[in-house]
Amino acid sequence: MASFLPDDEALRLVPRVSDLTMADIPAEIGLFPLSGVLLLPRGKLPLNVFEPRYVALVEDALASQRLIGMIQPLWGEEDEEEVEKAPPLYSIGCLGRITSFTERADGTFAITLSGVARFRILRETGLHRGYRQARIDVSSFVGDLSEIPSEPFDREKLLESLRRYFRQKGLSARWSIIEHMEDDTLLVTLPMICPFPPAEKQALLDAGSLTDRVRVLQMLLDLSGPEEEGPPS
Repeated sequence: MASFLPDDEALRLVPRVSDLTMADIPAEIGLFPLSGVLLLPRGKLPLNVFEPRYVALVEDALASQRLIGMIQPLWGEEDEEEVEKAPPLYSIGCLGRITSFTERADGTFAITLSGVARFRILRETGLHRGYRQARIDVSSFVGDLSEIPSEPFDREKLLESLRRYFRQKGLSARWSIIEHMEDDTLLVTLPMICPFPPAEKQALLDAGSLTDRVRVLQMLLDLSGPEEEGPPS
């Protein structure tokens, strides 16, 4: 079975970026379109950055507020020619703050982004050093800067659906780590690590609250359907 979960360090959530307020978030941000990759507020996302335009994006972010706009293209990487032509983007992404980085000898980066708040694209403003920029609005997502807990949910049902989903996908997990996560940490970690298709990842990002995210996550896990019974012995 393939192992999908990151190591223990990648599973930890960094402390909330408490020194940032809505007023600190710039009106314009550099974008990092990446299909099938989800960053959520208070989540932690490791990335290897090697393409020149995104190396430039990281350099510029490090020189200012360390903020990058993670967002998904409306289609995946299967049409590389179209991707190179700047594909349309989903309207909602998530701001990530670079909280650790390593610059390699060849000028590429290994970085970790900590999710700050979601944003909505108002309009793109062109290219800068090869990467896309956009004016954004975060006013609809002010709650992302606060730790608002979810309403009570059926944790055991969610975990059982997750186990079934992983079995069907041939994935392994360190269940002792998952089972001991606090509820709110669980609801950030699971959507980010589950290998859902891009549109389903976007549905989790678009969910208005942690409570809404629980409903979407449970639905997506259950869409895998019941496990097939083995042949009679």
